[in-house]
Amino acid sequence: MNNRRQYTPGPASAIQCCEFWSSRVDALDRHLSANTWALAAVSVVLIAYPIARIAIPAILHGIVLPDVVRTVLSLI
Repeated sequence: MNNRRQYTPGPASAIQCCEFWSSRVDALDRHLSANTWALAAVSVVLIAYPIARIAIPAILHGIVLPDVVRTVLSLI
């Protein structure tokens, strides 16, 4: 069990992990071309648009019942 303790991350290793990840992301940012960024942006839009148009209204419809909406609109 003592061997396991040496692999447990401590606060210093968490900071080192964040710094390592940050340097990797910065390197990636410097080496990607404009075409790659444009392709990534289009991909994000193509994925986010159906979620915004289908999933979010379905979730809201499941949370807020239509009878509640009718009641609020009739009070107005």
